[in-house]
Amino acid sequence: MSRFLLSVLTLPLMLLIAAPCLAQNWPQFRGPDAEGHTTAQNLPLEWSTTENVYWKTEIPGGGWSSPVVVDGRIYLTSAVEIKSPEPEGEEAGIPRNPHSLRVICVDYESGKPAWSTEVAMVPADTSIHSKNSHASPTPLVSGDRIFVHFGNHGTAALDLDGRIIWNRKIDYNPVHGSGGSPVLFEDHLILNCDGGSDPFVISLHTATGEERWRTPRPEFPNQTFSFSTPLLIEVEKRTQCISAGSHVVCSYDPRSGKELWSVRYPNKWSIVPKPVYAGGKVLICTGYEGPAELLAIQPEGEGDVTETHVSWRVDQFVPHNPSPLVIDDAIYMISDKGIASCRALDSGELHWKARVGGNFSASPIVGEGHIFLMSEAGLCTVIKAAREYEVVAENDLEERTFSSIAPQDGNLIIRTETMLYRIKN
Repeated sequence: MSRFLLSVLTLPLMLLIAAPCLAQNWPQFRGPDAEGHTTAQNLPLEWSTTENVYWKTEIPGGGWSSPVVVDGRIYLTSAVEIKSPEPEGEEAGIPRNPHSLRVICVDYESGKPAWSTEVAMVPADTSIHSKNSHASPTPLVSGDRIFVHFGNHGTAALDLDGRIIWNRKIDYNPVHGSGGSPVLFEDHLILNCDGGSDPFVISLHTATGEERWRTPRPEFPNQTFSFSTPLLIEVEKRTQCISAGSHVVCSYDPRSGKELWSVRYPNKWSIVPKPVYAGGKVLICTGYEGPAELLAIQPEGEGDVTETHVSWRVDQFVPHNPSPLVIDDAIYMISDKGIASCRALDSGELHWKARVGGNFSASPIVGEGHIFLMSEAGLCTVIKAAREYEVVAENDLEERTFSSIAPQDGNLIIRTETMLYRIKN
């Protein structure tokens, strides 16, 4: 960590103010459209730990937030362990030491660190799931602000030089840590807070962090925790905030928090995938226990529309963690256990399935007709977005990752457990 901070202090001023002209910023989880599509061109299809690596930078600490890229800077979060002079080790997988929760800025052109700002602390002995981290939600950049969320430990707005504008704690009790990323509507920063009890969705004022509205989830007796990110959609000239939680997905008015409609899927909890909207349908992946389902929902109803507005549902090869990807009239998915599939958007009919192999948590992206599937082991399988399964390339970074890829013209920004890569043609 000390070498990282030293680099920040000695970084030439030009790196802080120079910004290459990028064709498309990637400002939030799943990109500009929030659904994994990029218009970036000439994307790399082949790489390794040495091939087509423009630079790689070691990131201090650990975290599974995906990198975002805006105007020549890369932003991500990390949890840096504060080690005691005499390490006490670990017991039952629970780190003994506290963690500094930080926002990190890296220069896009050079890969050198620009700044690192502490937002919050995680107390010692705070447990998380083995697949989670203390820094899993992805930052959101809008205008001259960076918004970050560290669950109940802290939510903050920073300026582009890393100065904290506001910082506040939201009181709820995550189970296994946090995962859902923030979304932005006008001056509302909207977050899912699906903890172990009394789950809710909340809006904070983007200028001050003050609470705008808070809407409780419909009541269910148990297993209320989830990790999904909301999705904003436009239906009949009205904006809806689609928020998937345990046992139910709800649509909210993003200005008031009023619940507009809901669809229930009882006994399905720990929802992770982000909803997708395409072809007039909201696509929801339900969670544990047992096989997840994929639901196609018509979003024009009011109240409980479980019996009237679900167009179709399937329960084969549906992911518990990676989000779906819609391209034209087809839905592409990668299951947690490495089964890729393609289905018809209008009916859910299966076009094909294929075993990619490995385990998956990262959400796929698509660019120039190619789908990028990143496994937990750091092996990225590139396939064609087509009605038949065709592998284009396999690329191994040889290190664990749960983060999604951030594309730019001719480049891919990829985060692994310890490194940040810029892959360049």
